[in-house]
Amino acid sequence: MSNKLFTDFEAVSSKQWKTQIQYELKGADYNETLVWESPEGIKVRPFYHIDEAAEPLTIPTEVSGFKIVQNIFVHDLEKSIARAKETLSRGAESLRFTLENEKVDIEKLLTSLPLETTPVYLNFHFLDLPFIEKINSIAKKHNATIYLHVDPIGQLAQDGNWHTNLDTDFNTLNDIALKCTNLNFLSINSSLYQNAGANIVQQLAYTLSHVNEYFNRMVTIGSPVTIQVAVGTNYFFEIAKLRALRLLFTTLAKEYDHKHECHIIAVPTKRNKTLYDYNVNMLRTTTECMSAILGGANSVSNLAYDAIYHKDNEFGDRISRNQLLVLKHESYFDLVNNPSDGAYYIESLTNQLAEKALTLFKDIEANGGFITQLIEGTIQRKIGESAKKEQELFDNGKEILLGTNKYPNKEDRMSHDLELYPFVKVNPRKTLITPIIEKRLAEKLEQERLETEK
Repeated sequence: MSNKLFTDFEAVSSKQWKTQIQYELKGADYNETLVWESPEGIKVRPFYHIDEAAEPLTIPTEVSGFKIVQNIFVHDLEKSIARAKETLSRGAESLRFTLENEKVDIEKLLTSLPLETTPVYLNFHFLDLPFIEKINSIAKKHNATIYLHVDPIGQLAQDGNWHTNLDTDFNTLNDIALKCTNLNFLSINSSLYQNAGANIVQQLAYTLSHVNEYFNRMVTIGSPVTIQVAVGTNYFFEIAKLRALRLLFTTLAKEYDHKHECHIIAVPTKRNKTLYDYNVNMLRTTTECMSAILGGANSVSNLAYDAIYHKDNEFGDRISRNQLLVLKHESYFDLVNNPSDGAYYIESLTNQLAEKALTLFKDIEANGGFITQLIEGTIQRKIGESAKKEQELFDNGKEILLGTNKYPNKEDRMSHDLELYPFVKVNPRKTLITPIIEKRLAEKLEQERLETEK
């Protein structure tokens, strides 16, 4: 923030503020009373002042251009097309389709849409070069902006196995990079780490190391790298997280002479979402979307309040989309670029998160890199340790989810309303590595409550 405001008022120094605060504490210890430490080891002070502020960071975020994304799971093609058109008419600005397999008539799906004006994300968990070449032809013909969520390393981390194996997957990925130049073909599934319980420093470091594997192993990456980020409810920390991510990516990309900024698509975390008193989920997702926008996400895809236990439905979609529409068109979140610039607290958090993440990143690289540490189980163990600490805070009532472990409605009944299984699914099978498992904080408590309903 280069413009100085309120210059007519006499400046109050940081030392003067501290003196007054110490007086008001009436002898209580300043650090013990007012300074708290985050799970990332960051000591948060009660106020931040220009006297102690570092040089402002230059992290360009075009908040005015963020897109509202609608998720659509493609099962019935005709219904999916109709739903896509309907959501666009109701305020969605971009679409993200999840495909089960390569048998989907992708040409019919895409050419039924206004591709020239609507960015499209395609999310699928298979790697098929002819299928992707077909998408590339469509993108070229219609001058479309299409982002593929293709992430073999993310597949390994989440599923425990490669699509085929390391060499084959990367050979296919390099073919895509060389042959499909009309697509944004590479994506990083960073949301997995947050949803599994990693703290913010771990999320940033693992994402950066994840990206670094692709920079090291691929012949070329000629388009922006898409990073899918899950956003939690620690409001200012999450704003700083996205800014730190963009800063770290830019720093790494320069080392490989990569010319593009990353493209961030943000979605609220599932980790704090609850089955009981589910309407509170709307409050959680609202603040999470606010953090995503202010942090500089290029696109935001909201999570429906009932997403963990209901199949996709028109009402849930409409409410989640309207939350973003209110933020954009009634709360005017799209009117100012770089809104976090000059906020000393956010600047300080961004700096500290980036520095701590960079230290962890260097440690990962010094010990074999991200894939090696996945195969050895180091990443999974570290996330598990972080998740366990957070789970203990929740179980002890120190981390609160309203309506679940504080002020629960004992009359609430949910067993009759479950269309989806809302808990971790156990599927014993042979895997190359132990997969990273996403798990919500409230799962054990909810399962116990469901048992008492029967």
